[in-house]
Amino acid sequence: MHIEKISEIIAHFIGLFEMTTDEMRLRTNYAEGAGPGADGPALSDQDAFTAAFSSDLQLKDYDPGIIYKSGSYEIEFGPARHFGRVFEESLEKLAAIAGKDIPLPHFGDPTDIVLTDEPELTVFAGPGSAISHVLQVNVLYDDDYLDMTDGVHPLRDTSFVIERLADFSTEAEIFTPFASLHRTDTYDGALKIAEDLESYIQNSKDSGPASPSSGDATHDFSTTAPKNDTVYVNGEETTDIPVLDDFLPDRGLAKLQEEPDDSSTSVEQTDPSGNSLDVTAGANLLVNVASVINTGVIASVTAVMGNYHQIDAISQAFVYSDNDEIASTLHSSGHSADDAGTVAKNIALFEHSTFEASSHADNDAVEPTFPNSWRVSVIDGDVSFVQWIEQYHFVTDNDTMTVTTSGSEATVLTGGNTSINFSSFFGMGMQYDLVIIGGNVLDINSITQISLLYDNDWVRAEDGVDPGADIQTGNNLLWNFASIHNVGTDSPFAAMPDYMAATQKAIEDRDPNMPEGLSFDMNFQGYAGLNVLYITGNLYDMTIIKQVSILGDSDDVTLAASTILENNPDATVTIDTGSNAVVNIAEIVDYDSFGQTTYLAGQLYSDAILIQGGLVEHDTTQPQPADDRLANEVIAFLDNDDPAGGNCADGVINAGNDYSWSSAHPADVMQAMVA
Repeated sequence: MHIEKISEIIAHFIGLFEMTTDEMRLRTNYAEGAGPGADGPALSDQDAFTAAFSSDLQLKDYDPGIIYKSGSYEIEFGPARHFGRVFEESLEKLAAIAGKDIPLPHFGDPTDIVLTDEPELTVFAGPGSAISHVLQVNVLYDDDYLDMTDGVHPLRDTSFVIERLADFSTEAEIFTPFASLHRTDTYDGALKIAEDLESYIQNSKDSGPASPSSGDATHDFSTTAPKNDTVYVNGEETTDIPVLDDFLPDRGLAKLQEEPDDSSTSVEQTDPSGNSLDVTAGANLLVNVASVINTGVIASVTAVMGNYHQIDAISQAFVYSDNDEIASTLHSSGHSADDAGTVAKNIALFEHSTFEASSHADNDAVEPTFPNSWRVSVIDGDVSFVQWIEQYHFVTDNDTMTVTTSGSEATVLTGGNTSINFSSFFGMGMQYDLVIIGGNVLDINSITQISLLYDNDWVRAEDGVDPGADIQTGNNLLWNFASIHNVGTDSPFAAMPDYMAATQKAIEDRDPNMPEGLSFDMNFQGYAGLNVLYITGNLYDMTIIKQVSILGDSDDVTLAASTILENNPDATVTIDTGSNAVVNIAEIVDYDSFGQTTYLAGQLYSDAILIQGGLVEHDTTQPQPADDRLANEVIAFLDNDDPAGGNCADGVINAGNDYSWSSAHPADVMQAMVA
C-alpha cells in the first residue's frame, strides 16, 4: 500500500510537469538564462557554505483527497443570497431562468440568483412650450406751422382730426370683430377665444354679417367658406395678387443719387438760379409687417384622443376721408388737373398644401421593413405654441402754412414721415415620427388689419397770386394684405385605430414592449424604430396678428403773393399735400403636419371666415382758429396758490434721470417751426 501511494505521488507530479511544459510551449519566446559578459565586472568567488536545516514537521504518508468549498459571488441580476436552499428549489429557479432566456453567470451558486420583474419603459422629457408676445407702438405728432410772410396768420385748431379718426375707428369695428381679443397664456383663455370665434362664425352663417350704419361703403364682404388658393381683393375673387410696388405713390423723397458723368465735359453752371417753390406737406409712410412661420412639433403621424378645433380668420377694414378744397384761382390755371384718387385695397389669401418630403428611389426590390422598437418622450400637462403680435401706428401730420415765392429755389418739407413696425418669428420644433395628444387640439390663426386715413386738405390763394401752380392733394394708398397658409394633411382626418389607444395605454403603464399594431401601420413602412411623443394634456397652437395704422394728414396751405417779384409771373409752384401710404402686411405659415395621416378620436370643428370692408367718408368739417386760452396744465403750473403773497422760494426741478416723458409725449423738433 505504501508503494501505491508513492506511485500516485510520482504520477501526480509528472502530470504537473507536463502541464508546465505545455504552458512553456505556448510562449512566444523562451526566457533563457545568460551568464555574465566578457566585458562585465568581475565577481568575487562565492564562499562555499552549508546552510543549517531543521524542521519541526512530522513526515506522514500522502493523502490525495481534496476538500473544496465554493465561495459566494455577487450576481448582476440581484443581490447575493446566503440563505440555505434545498436542491429542489434551486432546480425550479434554474428552470424559470431557462424559460425567460436569461443568461446564467459563469460562477456562483444557482441559489444566489434572484428573479426580478420585467424592466419598465424608459421615457424621456419632451420639448416645452413656446410663447411670444410682441407689442410695437409708434406715436408721432408732427403738426407744423410755417409762415414765410411778414403778415399775421392765426394758428389752426387741429383737434377735430383726432376726433374724426376716433369716429373712423368706431365705424371700422363692424368689419373687425376679432380686434378685441386679449392676450392669454392659458388653455382656458385659448378655449374661450375658440368658442367666441366659433360662435361668431355660426351666427354669420345663420343671419349674415352686419352692415355699416354710415359712410359710403366701397365693399362689404363676408364669407364663412373662403376658397383655398383664391385671392380676394375688396370682396372679389381674382387669380393674381396685386403688387405693392405698382401702387405705391411717388413721394419724391430718398431718390437714388445719380452716377457722375465720366466725360471730361465741364459741369460748370452759368445759368442764374430759378424762381421756384416746392412744398411737400404729405408723403407720409406707415408700414406694419408681421411674418410668423411655426412648425410646432414636426410629426408625420398625429393621433388626437380628444376634439380638434381648427379656425382661420381674416378681417380687414379701411376708412378714409379725402375731401379737399382748392381755391378756384388755382383750379382755373390749367396746370392743376383732377387729383389722382386715393387707392384702397383689402387683399386676403387662404392657402393649403401638403408637405412633400424629399425621396430617393430605390431600384432594388427588397422586402418592406417596419419598426420593431421605439423611443418615447412624455410631456405631462398642456403644451402651447402662442405667437401674439400687435402693431400700432398713431401719426398726425396736420400742417398749417403760408408760403410764397422768394425769387430763388425754395423747398419746404413738413411731411415725409416714415414709421415702420417689423416683426418676424420662425419656430422650429423637434421631429417625431408619431405624436399622441391625450386631450384636445386648438389650432387658431387670426389676422386683423385696420387702416384709417384723414386727408382733408385746404389750398388757398390770396389776391394777386399767379394761378400757375401744380397742386396734388390725393394720390394716397391704403393697403391691407393678409395670408394664412396651412400645411397639413390633404385628406380628411382618419378614424382612431385600436392600436393607437393601446399605444397610449402602454406608455401610461410604462410597458417596454411596443404595440404590435404600430409595426403594421403603412405610415411607418421603412422605419427601423419609432420616435414617439406623448402629450398627456391639451395642445393649443395659436397665432394672432393685429395691425392698426392711423394717419391724420389734414394740411392747410395758403399761397401768398410775392412782394419781391410781383412783376415776375414765371415762378414755378408745386404743392403736394397727399401721396401718403398706409400699409399693413401679415403672413402666417402654420405647419400642422408633415405627413398624410392624422387620427382623430373626438369631433372635428373646422371653420374659416373672411371679412373685408371699406368706407369712404366725405367729411365737411371746417378748421377753426386755435383758442388763445392757456392749457389747463400751464395754468396749474403758473397759478399762485398764496393770494397774500407769503413766503416763496425758488423751485428747482431736476429731471436728469426722469425718462417718463419719452413714453407719454411724441418728440418732434419741427412741431412749432415758425419762419
